Amino acid sequence: MRFLAVHPSPLMYTKIYLRLEPLGLELLGAAARNAGHDVRLIDLQVENHKDYLRLISEWKPDAVGFSVNYLANIPEVIDLVKETRRILGNALLFAGGHSASFVAGDMLRHAGGTMDCVLRGEGEASVVSLLEAWSEGPGMISRVPGVVTSQGEGPPPRFIENLDDIQPARDLLRHRRKYFIGVLDPCSSIEFARGCPWDCSFCSAWTFYGRSYRTRSPQRILEDLERIREPGIFIVDDVAFVQEKHGYEIGEAVLKKGIRKEYYLETRGDVLLRNKDLFRFWKKLGMKYMFLGVEAIDAEGLALHRKRISLGKNFEALEFARSLGITVAINLIADPSWERERFESIRQWCLEIPEIVNISVNTPYPGTESWRTESRSLQTRDYRLFDIQHAVLPTKMPLEEFYGELVKTQQILNKKHLGWQALKGTANIVARHLMHGQTNFLRMLWKFNSVYNPALQLADHARPVRYEMSLPPPVEEHLHPVTLYVHEGKGRRGRELSDTVEAFVNETRMGNPSEEL
Repeated sequence: MRFLAVHPSPLMYTKIYLRLEPLGLELLGAAARNAGHDVRLIDLQVENHKDYLRLISEWKPDAVGFSVNYLANIPEVIDLVKETRRILGNALLFAGGHSASFVAGDMLRHAGGTMDCVLRGEGEASVVSLLEAWSEGPGMISRVPGVVTSQGEGPPPRFIENLDDIQPARDLLRHRRKYFIGVLDPCSSIEFARGCPWDCSFCSAWTFYGRSYRTRSPQRILEDLERIREPGIFIVDDVAFVQEKHGYEIGEAVLKKGIRKEYYLETRGDVLLRNKDLFRFWKKLGMKYMFLGVEAIDAEGLALHRKRISLGKNFEALEFARSLGITVAINLIADPSWERERFESIRQWCLEIPEIVNISVNTPYPGTESWRTESRSLQTRDYRLFDIQHAVLPTKMPLEEFYGELVKTQQILNKKHLGWQALKGTANIVARHLMHGQTNFLRMLWKFNSVYNPALQLADHARPVRYEMSLPPPVEEHLHPVTLYVHEGKGRRGRELSDTVEAFVNETRMGNPSEEL
């Protein structure tokens, strides 16, 4: 069967700071190809709709699967499905991915019969079963684990049995040198572990995986690294190096093989402080950049997002990261209730520290705890605005003024780390990139003003809305987290953590530590 995997277009944030290879689709494609299917992949982050329509018209795939990891991409995907149905007629058309797993029914409703199903959960675990069932007859797909059709749901989603079973089919990408994150240009992505054992209210990583945490073996990770030609590596784990022993095993294997790469990773401040020696070790191996999810610089903000780590620990983690001599980026979440004084205090703090500070907007997403507990009413049901750069909850200031203050605060990043200021500090890096024909990072430096504009953000709210998302259910004060899960939670059995790390996680997560989730 000819199978085409499709990644949708970039979002507002990714138009500047990063463009990551679609690792999930490379894993999905590998699973299908290993089963004997003819697989292709198109990434609309670097290609366009005309390229896509030309490909399906000429190649005529038997099945097309769309990745929907981001809610804001749903309208684009629905429109592509409808156009694809017109061209391909009887092909299997389906969607999957993180966000699609939480809004499967809505997507089928919007598609109006043009989409055959949504595949919830880990796609590489069920895509082969889906393709085989379709070949037996369209009515057979309802038996596939994770499938949702307009007639109902099939069996529950299943996990891939072992993360070592599949290596990403990186050769499916036609434009590998288009992917970057910051100065890592070009940059590839790799997975060391999957899932998150914490339970932050604004995040759906842990609800998708049922609070599980699974690891790849160092041997398979090393095999994957040896196949990667790009000098930069983004470690996609939601929280890097939760399990210290696993991090050392990977690092020692990398050291023994003499692999030299530059790494970018994301982690928590408390994990960084707990495993200082491990992060020092990875600094020697090439760790150059780190993203820390600080989220707030006051106790009130941390409580809002259910992060038990204290302010003191967050600031201590920043100090330690600085001591490593690496570039650190942090994220702060701006709440729509903020007023001018709050934005001004944040701006002053951002100016005083050397870190790169990203400002996102507090946004309740389907699949998150805040989606079910947020008492403020949504001001829009336009999927396109659910991109953490628009306000979807009521703002205390007039919306136009809120965006003005938000962009004014984000401008601190532009002034400190982009444009000529950044070029002065990265001239050698840029020259090296240009010598190798890499211009992604250089182009990024001057894109800020064309993307972040209060007038444009305000105008986005006035666009006609063709697809409206369903409202969240009535607010639940005592929500049981397992009701949010896509994959069935296995409790302690689902987390590949030592007992001491499990105890540490329970001490630092906001849920009841004695509650088995």
